[in-house]
Amino acid sequence: MKTNPVVEKMLCAGRWVEADSTFPVYNPQDGRLLAEVPSASKSDMEEAVEGAHRAFTSRRPWPTHERMTVLKKAAAYVRENQESFAEVIALEGSKTITEARGEVKRAVQTIEISAEEARRLKGETINFDQNEGGENRVGYYQRFPIGVIGAITPFNDPLNLVAHKIGPAIAAGNAIVLKPASVTPLSALKLAEAFTAAGLPEGYLSVITGSGKDIGDTLITHPAVQMISFTGGPEAGDAITKKAGTKKLSMELGSNSPVIVLNDADREEAVKACVSGAFSAAGQNCIGVQRIYVEEQQYGAFLDEFAAASAALHVGDKMEERTDVGPMIQEKEALRVENWVEEAVSEGAEIVLGGRRDGTFYYPTILTGVPHDAKVAKEEIFGPVVLVHPVRNLDEAIELSNSVNYGLQAGIFTNNIQKAFEAIQYMDVGGLMINDSSDYRIDEMPFGGTKGSGIGREGVRFSMEAMTEQKVVCFRLNHR
Repeated sequence: MKTNPVVEKMLCAGRWVEADSTFPVYNPQDGRLLAEVPSASKSDMEEAVEGAHRAFTSRRPWPTHERMTVLKKAAAYVRENQESFAEVIALEGSKTITEARGEVKRAVQTIEISAEEARRLKGETINFDQNEGGENRVGYYQRFPIGVIGAITPFNDPLNLVAHKIGPAIAAGNAIVLKPASVTPLSALKLAEAFTAAGLPEGYLSVITGSGKDIGDTLITHPAVQMISFTGGPEAGDAITKKAGTKKLSMELGSNSPVIVLNDADREEAVKACVSGAFSAAGQNCIGVQRIYVEEQQYGAFLDEFAAASAALHVGDKMEERTDVGPMIQEKEALRVENWVEEAVSEGAEIVLGGRRDGTFYYPTILTGVPHDAKVAKEEIFGPVVLVHPVRNLDEAIELSNSVNYGLQAGIFTNNIQKAFEAIQYMDVGGLMINDSSDYRIDEMPFGGTKGSGIGREGVRFSMEAMTEQKVVCFRLNHR
């Protein structure tokens, strides 16, 4: 990426365009200006949506092999330029360069999976003769693209979460209009370049940058948009559901992920996984470890080893290979985390490690003795803070795990298969990782949660199913 600030263009209905005004994108680590990005207007968003609708209706049906070719070429483009993609992710966001490289690899895989799943988007035959009087009927159902997808993505995975919107939408034959997070729009614009270079038909993708207050409602309420795919916070998700009307919705709204460590667990593995799960991406991760419930016999040793391993993490320049934890996305977010921790301490919590802020950096923090009704225990902190609690048994751990209004993913460490299945049965989450932390995901699995964690499931095939409609076909045959 260029070191001097540049003026970017956005992709609107197949054209790279400027806007009447721009907004700055800064490196959160040092406040350096990286780029000026178009600040789109309501009319820009309307143009993008209407262009997407025209592209979709004029090309329908779009052959599967052509969709697959575009996706494969886009994935190849990202792979060939993976270091420049990683630099963009790291410079505009919170990830270290090492974490950013991992995200690029995942984004390539997400797009490649989308190409593979395009050929597998099938229906089934229906036995109409199961009903009396249906003996002379045969038929099937088939999946068809729904039209224009409106997508809104967050800052914490600025490339792969964008790929999780664009890849399935294109694979299913839809057009898509995407609004990336305003603090990290450069990765999304760079991915749009990959799809343009891959020969994506004009109008099938728009990446519109700007304030959600200015253009969000236009995207959400436009009658040509048939589905909203949103990843973000619960308050924004609730507002979208009230505005969208009769549209399909897919929402991933975060979590407050628990991990349970039982007496029979491999403590070394549990410590290693929980350190990574709690503090990667500076804790700004929807499935990051936030609460750890440790059975009493393991508690003291686990806490000592967990604190020691966490203290060994290197906090610093995110562009250095040795750095484990970089800055948070904005200083106001680091201040928010600082305030939440201070509030918990005032309510009786003890800081075992960390509790220190330096500008946008918030150091890995471990709390014990946190009241279960404290804000940091009930809400998603989205920062490098983890709570460790002793529990008497698995039943108590499950009860506490389920006590918040989130249910995205969880983890449990145990070598007892009976207890593992008890957790599977009774933990109210969308995904449970056995002998791993909550922070494990592959891009093909169904991903989503219960309660306040969202609506529906992502993961390429599952997103494609949501982005299509089933159409039943029935032939009534003449009697011989």
